[in-house]
Amino acid sequence: MKWPTVLVCLSAVFMVGIMVQALRQEMSLHNAKLRMVHNTAEIKRKEEAILEVKGKIEKLKISLGDVDQKTNDIKAKKDGIVKSTQESETRLQTCNKEKARHTQTNKQTHTNQFLFHPQTQLSNHGEAKKKAEEDIQKLKQQILDRDKAVCAIADTTVEEAR
Repeated sequence: MKWPTVLVCLSAVFMVGIMVQALRQEMSLHNAKLRMVHNTAEIKRKEEAILEVKGKIEKLKISLGDVDQKTNDIKAKKDGIVKSTQESETRLQTCNKEKARHTQTNKQTHTNQFLFHPQTQLSNHGEAKKKAEEDIQKLKQQILDRDKAVCAIADTTVEEAR
């Protein structure tokens, strides 16, 4: 009877061992399921955060595109203004050179005329003086005629009109 008792005891020990192993595996599976649920929830949160960041990045790209466009427009305007300023400066320098040349030519011409034809200058001066005196006389006559017309219209009985 020894052998069957030993065999029953050994069988009982093996069964207890198998039950313990099964219980450990169940606990291990339960923990794995809990970790998987926790990890899945964390992954979903991270995915939502990633999607939110992607949305923000898209908005920033759009606003950056607008800013780039404005920057390019401003650069183009600046280049146009610089080019216009350079053209204006070039035209101004050309005009000043032309004016200086013209002034120099006129000075030389007037100097030459005065040096080589002094009588012409003096006679022109006399003619201009006579013409100016005639103009002055005409203006004086016009003023007198106007005053006479005003006096004829004005009432002489009123003190202000006299």
